[in-house]
Amino acid sequence: MTDMAGTDQQARHPEEDAQGQSQAQEDAQRLRRWNARRAAGRVLSRPPMDLPLGERLAALAAGAGAVTDLGRPADLYGDGVVAELERRIAELLGMEAAVFFPTGTMAQQVALRCWAGRTGNHTVALHPLAHPEIHERGALGAVSGLRTVHPTSEPRLPTAQEIRDFAEPFGTMMLELPLRDAGFVLPTWEELEAVVAAARERDAVVHIDGARLWECAPHFGRGLPEIAALADSVYVSFYKTLGGISGAALAGPESLIEEARTWRHRYGGQLFQQFPAALAALIGLEQELPPLPSYVAHAKVVAGALAEGFPAAGAGWFRVHPEPPHTHQFQVWLPYGADVLTEAAVRQAEETGVSLFGNWHPASAGPPGVSFTEVTVGREGLEWTARDVREAVAEFMSRVVAQVRSSD
Repeated sequence: MTDMAGTDQQARHPEEDAQGQSQAQEDAQRLRRWNARRAAGRVLSRPPMDLPLGERLAALAAGAGAVTDLGRPADLYGDGVVAELERRIAELLGMEAAVFFPTGTMAQQVALRCWAGRTGNHTVALHPLAHPEIHERGALGAVSGLRTVHPTSEPRLPTAQEIRDFAEPFGTMMLELPLRDAGFVLPTWEELEAVVAAARERDAVVHIDGARLWECAPHFGRGLPEIAALADSVYVSFYKTLGGISGAALAGPESLIEEARTWRHRYGGQLFQQFPAALAALIGLEQELPPLPSYVAHAKVVAGALAEGFPAAGAGWFRVHPEPPHTHQFQVWLPYGADVLTEAAVRQAEETGVSLFGNWHPASAGPPGVSFTEVTVGREGLEWTARDVREAVAEFMSRVVAQVRSSD
């Protein structure tokens, strides 16, 4: 009898074995990083995704009763608690209506597609570092038949003059607030008003990618309704800043939202039940939205202490960007390989119980050998003093130096 299992094993290509081993190693490293962050007693933020599954389920059950009536029926195809969340978002943003989507990618696909149909122009002006251009595999063009253009390539949102001078017509201007891949950067309020006015002069509609809109209010010195009022439509995320499970909402005029519901169904987003995601979003609105201004304020303290700590620790060149931060998130750049810096961060968490940084990534801009990480200051970070940050930087840099020496 032929040993089929042995035959299959012999038939495997060496490249498949190598890929399998590589994936296993990657999974093991990911689990190690997760365990190190979870076990650390001191962190700048502890997002729900770093919690074990059991703790997340317990937190959802514990918080749900404070945000809705648990004696009611669960949602079916978008009613119940999902409709309640939609009404809450419309109210928070001062918009006529809102619709829940399972993902932000789908929400923005639908929004921009609807506006293209209404304006008769399928061209969308956005930044080359905007989420649809970097993280969605060309979905705007591949799925919705939209074309994108870039009024600027500078690591910031376009200026009013750049919008006025742009040579090509466009039907929609999309503004990502903040522009995450440029360092969570924001314009001033006056610059934002001016760029919106410039788009209006060109008869374009304005859509805000507000996945992280919640934390923009302190920088602008304006409330969420006043910020949203600049745009024709706004998308917000529930799992990023608010710590939800998943999901997003699109807010705008009633007629747009009704059309968006139709396209949501066509795109496969009319899910049977979504109450876990809706409940988590409502809990996030109650628990995370109110203290956000304190996170933004303390991020400035943390960023300033990092800028002081790196030279004192002998780092040489470094970059904290932007300084001061515009929101509670910012970037840190160092002239070392991403693997070296990530390993130093993990070892610091494992050996000292202090997790200062998460994963590091090769920088797409600048000279080779430069890496960056994203820093988020949350509820846990409020306990850190500037001195705590400087001491943590010194511990981190000592492990970076040790990693570099061991690799020589």
